[in-house]
Amino acid sequence: MATVNPTIQSAGPAAGSRSFLSKLRDGDEIARLITFLFAASVVLITVLLVYELWISSALPRQKFGLHFFVTQVWDPVMDEYGALPFIYGTLVTSVVSLLLAVPLGIGASIFLAELAPPQISDTLQFFIDLLAAVPSVIYGLLGVFIVVPLMRTVIFPGLNKPLGFLPFFKGPSYGVGFLTAGIVMAIMVIPYIISVSREVLLSVPRDQREAALALGSTRWESTWKVVVPFAKTGIMGSIFLALARALGETMAVTMVIGNTPKISASLFAPGYSIAAVIANEFTEATGDLYLQSLIELGLVLFLLTFILNGLARLLIIVTTQKGSGVGNR
Repeated sequence: MATVNPTIQSAGPAAGSRSFLSKLRDGDEIARLITFLFAASVVLITVLLVYELWISSALPRQKFGLHFFVTQVWDPVMDEYGALPFIYGTLVTSVVSLLLAVPLGIGASIFLAELAPPQISDTLQFFIDLLAAVPSVIYGLLGVFIVVPLMRTVIFPGLNKPLGFLPFFKGPSYGVGFLTAGIVMAIMVIPYIISVSREVLLSVPRDQREAALALGSTRWESTWKVVVPFAKTGIMGSIFLALARALGETMAVTMVIGNTPKISASLFAPGYSIAAVIANEFTEATGDLYLQSLIELGLVLFLLTFILNGLARLLIIVTTQKGSGVGNR
């Protein structure tokens, strides 16, 4: 034992030094440095965006402070700006879209991953990916010409008569409003939920399904009681991704929400969102305070989207590792 240890210890430094030199000669270290710069550039761009939005919104932060987030007045003439109507409109439309999209998206993903034949699943997945690539302005046009008339003639009478006593379904309907925007966004985010949830469900080990079937479970029981709970973290990640997509949507929401900076409990009432007000008023902003107030709204929206995307990515990674058996002992 005493004669072996010196040999092993003396071989360590030489191997380490040769390793670096050989990597340098083979181009490994150069390739590592170049790819690291590429990866770091993404982080640098993100930091620069946040920094630019922060320094470009100094005036409203100094004048309004935290009061900016709880004020309902948005009056460019009097230089009074409050973000609450836009935050409210963004959250309400996003929640409505998720309430509509999550059941449909998860149900469709379960069918495609567990119950549908492979040929049908692959064909439908192609069309779902195609829907995800459709520009948002196209969804906005469909909302204007299809959803808005349906809202006035079908959806509003169908909901107002039996549920008119609730504050969410009171008041007149002009076709545009929170509910209309939520429906259009639900159609937009469903492909994201289906695609991510399907991949997560497919990553569940086959042993889980076979064990449930061997114990006497039906195909649906093994799917609902074993596969879906096993993949619930990744499914939650798909929901977070859909929420981030809904929070940042601009054109489609702008075309159907009504663009009125008011807070109303009724889902039929017109409203406004952060992305919509920035798109509509940024080019018309004349004063510095007006312009920087819109930039501060962009900062809030950017940070919300960034945080939600990060959480969703972490959840998907955790579920993928769990499904592949990584880290299991």
